[in-house]
Amino acid sequence: MIKTPYLLFLGDAPDQLAAKVAQGIKDWRPEFAVGQFRMDGCKADMGLTDMTLDEAKAAGARTLVIGVANRGGVISPAWRHVLAEALLKGFDLASGLHNLLADEPELVEIAKAEGRELHDVRVPEIDYPIANGRKRTGKRCLAVGTDCSVGKMYTALAMDAEMQKRGMKSTFRATGQTGILITGDGVPLDAVIADFMAGAVEWLTPDNDADHWDLIEGQGSLFHASFSGVTLALVHGGQPDALILCHEPTRDHMRGLPDYTLPSLEELRDVAMLLAKRVNPDVQVVGISVNTQHMSDAESAAYLAEVEARMGLPTVDPFRNGSGRLVDALSALG
Repeated sequence: MIKTPYLLFLGDAPDQLAAKVAQGIKDWRPEFAVGQFRMDGCKADMGLTDMTLDEAKAAGARTLVIGVANRGGVISPAWRHVLAEALLKGFDLASGLHNLLADEPELVEIAKAEGRELHDVRVPEIDYPIANGRKRTGKRCLAVGTDCSVGKMYTALAMDAEMQKRGMKSTFRATGQTGILITGDGVPLDAVIADFMAGAVEWLTPDNDADHWDLIEGQGSLFHASFSGVTLALVHGGQPDALILCHEPTRDHMRGLPDYTLPSLEELRDVAMLLAKRVNPDVQVVGISVNTQHMSDAESAAYLAEVEARMGLPTVDPFRNGSGRLVDALSALG
């Protein structure tokens, strides 16, 4: 178990999205977040108290969590002295990067000498099966996006929280490092060998009560040239009964791919449905979640209304409007 509370390490993150791991922990487990550690040039800010390692230790922090999700998931050379110093000052380290802490000889040596723990949450802990495509009992909802980092995880967490409030049966199923650090459990899907990814999602969402909903954390995008494979594994392994379309309307290109524009919501709906119907002919698109953080209140309201009229689906920004209407749409499925 990763010791709490955390000091969130933002490193030299170039923008707010690059620190989405820290953002997720701060939003959904604020009691775990003592403060933040930012290096020179960091352009992300969680709104937490900036702390030195000594200050965070005095405030009770026990684990330094790397809160950055950079392209390729690498430990920057510029971070290494901070990570090493944290171990020497009595912190454990936790990371969801592909570049494992356990593969950093200097950190391994210091951790061993100091009796500290290195937690790599992106390491699969079991041997997952190959998917068999058999229908499972219970219900499943998956958020799919026009791009990466558009709010798929936030949408699923917000819907799960609303369902819990209503006394509905639901479980948030984490499939990435942020979700795992928030909930303490899940499958690090993009670190699973490709042939076993869909099987890992089947394993994560087993048979359940007929009125129970699994809210599956979305990953990547079917339209993203770099990260479409993990999304398709979620679609086929999850066999969703309901799809939520997620979008960020102010982007002029796919994240990390300046030569690629985002697909329309109509394109996302049609492609996602084509692929999802292969494993669940009864799947339905039930709502749209839009991340309008870069819009004013008036701009957001106008955009949501236009999309809802055009698509004929309940359309909300869960951060601004709550997720109630999306949950209503699930309830309407019976």
